[in-house]
Amino acid sequence: MKKFSLTAMARTQMQLAATASSGRSANTVFGGHEHTLRQTVIGLAAGTELKEHINPGEATIMVLSGRIRLTSGQEHWEGRTGDLLVLPAGYSQITALEESGLLLNVAKIDRLEAAGND
Repeated sequence: MKKFSLTAMARTQMQLAATASSGRSANTVFGGHEHTLRQTVIGLAAGTELKEHINPGEATIMVLSGRIRLTSGQEHWEGRTGDLLVLPAGYSQITALEESGLLLNVAKIDRLEAAGND
């Protein structure tokens, strides 16, 4: 059993993001590329964008602190501290409207396996 303080981790990542040239910092809390589930705490400086990425399966963003905009195509949603946003299928982008700490949860779906089940 492991226990994490997501609030403390987000605070650390936001401090690192504030001094990073990219304006972002991240740390995988659980899982990784070899697992189905991956949880990553992300810190974003205000105005920073996580450029458009494809959703690799099922994914959510929990806003631990701050305010973000999630954009997919022509649609967008705003998330504030305490909000949980479900990432749509396909491509999406995240913009930090203010300094933000996020928990990204991703459950990867094997695309070949999923295609065989249609």
